[in-house]
Amino acid sequence: MLDSIDEVREALAGEGYIADERLATTVFLQTKLDKPLLIEGPAGVGKTELAKALALATGRRLLRLQCYEGQDETKALYEWDYGKQLLYTQILKEKIGQIVADAGTLDEAVDRIGKQESVFFSDRFLASRPLLEAVRSEEPVVLLIDEIDRADEALEAVLLELLGEYQVSVPEIGTFTARHAPYVILTSNNTRDLAAALKRRCLHLFLDYPSAERELEIVRSKNTGLTEAVAAQLVDVVRGLRELDLRKAPSISETIDWARTLAVLGVGELSAQVLSDTVSVVVKYDKDVRKALDALPRLVDPNAKVPAALHSHNGHAHEHGHSHDHDHGHDHPHPREDTEPEPDGKAIRQAKDKPGRFKDGYYGTPSKTASLGRRRPF
Repeated sequence: MLDSIDEVREALAGEGYIADERLATTVFLQTKLDKPLLIEGPAGVGKTELAKALALATGRRLLRLQCYEGQDETKALYEWDYGKQLLYTQILKEKIGQIVADAGTLDEAVDRIGKQESVFFSDRFLASRPLLEAVRSEEPVVLLIDEIDRADEALEAVLLELLGEYQVSVPEIGTFTARHAPYVILTSNNTRDLAAALKRRCLHLFLDYPSAERELEIVRSKNTGLTEAVAAQLVDVVRGLRELDLRKAPSISETIDWARTLAVLGVGELSAQVLSDTVSVVVKYDKDVRKALDALPRLVDPNAKVPAALHSHNGHAHEHGHSHDHDHGHDHPHPREDTEPEPDGKAIRQAKDKPGRFKDGYYGTPSKTASLGRRRPF
């Protein structure tokens, strides 16, 4: 039992998940109000890990529905085991023959067989998927509905009954109602707007990247092997990379991976060179890597100049086509240093999380022409 916000925070911390006051408060309310929790935010801020940590902290079994484009209700709710039904039909063929043996007419034979339909559409042949499994479970569970924004909108409608009443209706059998209300956590990377009906049924939390202090605490809790001073400096570097206009900002888990990488290499002091050699741990796109290589010397030492060796990456020439050290022929200092404002990382992230920001076909979404071509007729 999680009877206070402090107990929630301590229980999650015991499983390696460092929660701030707002997050711990929201989880506490979820457990007391029996409401689903919808967590939105950029990828890699700990949304999925929260569900895992909550399951461990409460001793509940974790059930996970990983959402994807084109997913239908049979993969989320339930489906009938047609192969098993067919097998039983073949095995019981002789028995069926006995049932209709003395039928006077074809209609009478059909009626007799029809009365047996409930045998084949019964619990014996019902294959539960994560949503129905969460409702039918004899023990309390944590249900993680991961990346709901990647699924089609039709799946949101399927979820409404579960999220509102913790029940699932199976037309052939009836309605299953949860004996123990599951802790339901839905996550979204905010790649599209979710339906108001879904949001109305949930507590809501937007989870952003943590503060420097909390991120350092998270890295420290993972026993990466880095010294306190180096870990603190690394967290500052990662936060600086997030301020850049990257296609994908480094996640918390990638910060931890970078710390472990540096510890394996025996790094006792950060330098632009060692960070550039390992930056691919946290930066995953080529253009992002080149931007990171330019920024790393400044992030390690604000007064440092960019070494020429860092102006190329994997054989790619630097895109600027000029040296940063030559004289521009101007009397005033470099405009980057004095006149250009520092990038607002929070504003950049918010712009990246704006619904509908992706181009047609981005992030696995189908192109409009492809969608129209395969759309089912009504």
